[in-house]
Amino acid sequence: MSTMLVVEDDRTIAEVVAYQLQREGHQATIATDGIEALERLREAAYDLVILDLMLPRLSGLDVLRMLRRDSATPVIILSARDGDADQVSALDLGADDYITKPFSIRQLLARVAAILRRHVPTPLAPPALHQLDGEIVIDEDSHEVRKRGQIVPLAPKEFELLAFLARRPNQVCSRDAALNAVWGYGYEGETRTVDVHVHWLRRKLEDDPANPRYLITVRQYGYKLVMPPSSQESIPGPPRVRGKDRADAPRKGLRGSR
Repeated sequence: MSTMLVVEDDRTIAEVVAYQLQREGHQATIATDGIEALERLREAAYDLVILDLMLPRLSGLDVLRMLRRDSATPVIILSARDGDADQVSALDLGADDYITKPFSIRQLLARVAAILRRHVPTPLAPPALHQLDGEIVIDEDSHEVRKRGQIVPLAPKEFELLAFLARRPNQVCSRDAALNAVWGYGYEGETRTVDVHVHWLRRKLEDDPANPRYLITVRQYGYKLVMPPSSQESIPGPPRVRGKDRADAPRKGLRGSR
């Protein structure tokens, strides 16, 4: 069973598409504007996104642009915009397919099946114990960090930022990516917020905060959490539960386009 996110502000179209996906054995969640779509994508992992371009609050192209910063989730654009420029823009930003309205539901389902056959999904990582040289343990299950056996008190956002970096050991993460993942896409603060929280984390975790061993700055880009190879084998916890929102099964057919 695959999980789908249908991003469409026309509720009738969204419910028909979700219903047909469910009939094919998939789980379908609906978002009716761009900001809600990004919130859904942050809350759960999806195997495919069906995305309209003309959305309230945030356009579909902006949603696609932000999604592609750190995700390869397949995206099918479903839009009334049929111009070459719109299609080229969407494909250049990383869309996998483009279908114009009005559309055939059978064609959409066939495109969905084709993309799922081609795409090998990345499994959602379970909560884990991340260990740094055996001295620092980041426990996502209990929401605790221990240094040499002693609990290190962290504010919620400090812990979320540390866990975000720990899931990407030795990978450079931009300030924008960290800001979006921890504070959310709708956050209007500055990337300086990330710098301040890294400063606080160093004071609590590093023996010498002025010469950090773990939380390393990559100039003009962001930060990375240095983890020796022997520390990267995380201890798995129970699997995460994916989103299970389901649209009510509508009885109406599609009626044209916007």
